Amino acid sequence: MNEMMGIINLSASTERLKTLTEIRTIGSIPIGGRYRVIDFTLSNMVNSGVTNIAICTQGRARSLYDHVGSGKHWDLDRKKDGLFYFHPEASSVDIVQKKGDIEIFNSMLSYIRKSKQEYVFLSRSYMVCNVDLEDMLDYHKEQEADITILYKRMNNHVRRFVDCDTVNIDENDDIISMGKNLGKKKYYNVSMEMYIMKRELLIELIEESIHLGNVDYLKQCIFNQIGELKVKGFAFDGYLACINTIQNFYRTNMDMLLPEVQKELFHADDLIYTKIKDEPSTYYADDSYVSNSLVSSGCIIEGIVENSILSRGVHVKKGAIIRNSIVMQNSKVGETANINHMILDKNVEISDKRVFNGDVDHPFVIAKNSKV
Repeated sequence: MNEMMGIINLSASTERLKTLTEIRTIGSIPIGGRYRVIDFTLSNMVNSGVTNIAICTQGRARSLYDHVGSGKHWDLDRKKDGLFYFHPEASSVDIVQKKGDIEIFNSMLSYIRKSKQEYVFLSRSYMVCNVDLEDMLDYHKEQEADITILYKRMNNHVRRFVDCDTVNIDENDDIISMGKNLGKKKYYNVSMEMYIMKRELLIELIEESIHLGNVDYLKQCIFNQIGELKVKGFAFDGYLACINTIQNFYRTNMDMLLPEVQKELFHADDLIYTKIKDEPSTYYADDSYVSNSLVSSGCIIEGIVENSILSRGVHVKKGAIIRNSIVMQNSKVGETANINHMILDKNVEISDKRVFNGDVDHPFVIAKNSKV
């Protein structure tokens, strides 16, 4: 698999993630207690033997740099190949919203040309899954495809992929068109926005897009090639979530409390790696109670925690009750406080006796560093 390089494109709309992305990219949002969203994409690449990976940032990337760093925890801190960062030269608003990501890819053409791998795997960072890219590359070669797109067959009762890209596929797994999921069809094929193609083809697509000026986004360029190039679909049948709304972020975290999802994501042969932090064991007081929850190291639990996810260093004080909630790093919930269906960002302090209730479909978010 050293014949394939990887590119993670962080340019994406964050409007529906509101306060969670005011100071960070989607890829650096904490998830599952001890991970970040980008950990899944990075780990999928590394587990498949990809050792030359570029991350295209879109601004607000300090949190991402702090988490990923040199890529040491993914074995990407190496002399040959390794991890590379590319940044928009102008503001994130100008590049991402007005010009699109073609300009970002154009700015990294020199890196792409100098890379030695024959193939390139391109991905967004907001899809949560554990996928074997070796199988996808083998399929791409067997079919002699120009471009292969990873997709998953979905039933719309899930209601988590509205506005995501879809692919329409014929009986030979050829992609004949692409569109958007409007939530109207019973079944659809959601595009996971993960592509494999030859490196030379990617260079051609970028250069042609810049020359003609007819598209702003790489995926538009790929869409335009359907009919001209051999574009195949490769089906994924595992767990998939898309972190593009507050509701989806909340539901994905709650899914991680399910044993079958935990097993597939975190206890498969291919592990999900993250930045290691040495913390003491969590302390549970004699009268504390914890049920069906993920509790990270370094926490102090003196109250009640049910159906929730707690990141490192969370303090649940005596008499406090946390249910169906996500509490991020170093947050504190005061004595006899009660929260339900909540998302507390990092370093949030809930005062004593306060009561906050969200809803399973509309969880309430408290921004980072807030004291309420």
